Amino acid sequence: MANLNILGMGVALVTPFTKNKDIDFDALKRVIDHIVDNGADFLVVLGTTGETSTLSDEEKVQVRSFVKETVDGRLPLVLGFGSNNTAEIVRRLKEEDLSGYSAILSVVPEYNKPSQEGIYCHFKAVAEASPLPVILYNVPGRTGVNMTADTALRLAREVPGIVGIKEASGNIHQIQRLLRERPEGFTILSGDDGMTYPLMTLGAQGVISVLGNAYPKDFAEMVHLCLEGNYIEAVDYHFKFRELIRLLFADGNPAGVKCVMHDMGLLENELRLPLVPVSENTATEILHWVNTLR
Repeated sequence: MANLNILGMGVALVTPFTKNKDIDFDALKRVIDHIVDNGADFLVVLGTTGETSTLSDEEKVQVRSFVKETVDGRLPLVLGFGSNNTAEIVRRLKEEDLSGYSAILSVVPEYNKPSQEGIYCHFKAVAEASPLPVILYNVPGRTGVNMTADTALRLAREVPGIVGIKEASGNIHQIQRLLRERPEGFTILSGDDGMTYPLMTLGAQGVISVLGNAYPKDFAEMVHLCLEGNYIEAVDYHFKFRELIRLLFADGNPAGVKCVMHDMGLLENELRLPLVPVSENTATEILHWVNTLR
């Protein structure tokens, strides 16, 4: 399977809801056009930021199809496709229609807390079953287990079809080792908006961003400057958004970014339980920073 040219500023797409908690497809179209028309390089559909765990199987298919039709080839699409049941994800990869998508983003199995050998065997099975290239997703703060650099590098070197990783461990030493020892053609993307600039100065090739839902133009500009090696200009964007990025995650994701996007008129400030909107105090702080960016 050929290496995948997914780099730059990707956006982990939110799922808008109506006040009745139904999927708001009109708002979803507004959000997609806002992102696509303002410099994003690719979209990640049905990831954590999309509140995918609260969507029914039917809704996931609806969102997947709607995004494909709305984007209409304007950007590459990456599909979130993970499970802590290896046999189930293998079955789905073999049976489901993934046309229109360029890759899958597959997270380390959560809750089970597999060993490193279990993680390796899981992703080997996923890659062997997938008709699309696989981007690994390491986010121990959510899954309860860290995929070590040893395991990620072993997968990158030994398993055809595994072409990159979204790294959200926050462990700079681990990520530096991945950047130093990765095989040629293996893409490393930041999974943390706040670490995007420093990781790109070390050789990361982009980000899968939450902030990009609201500010695709500015954040894409920072990422593109970094890809060009223009770190002096790029750092201004890093500091511009640093405090807002912290606040976006203060009461959980995507509650923070939905607060901003509601203020922009892109969607209703609605989430599905167990997620709820940010607190009044957090909203006040977020909107203070939003006003400074206008």
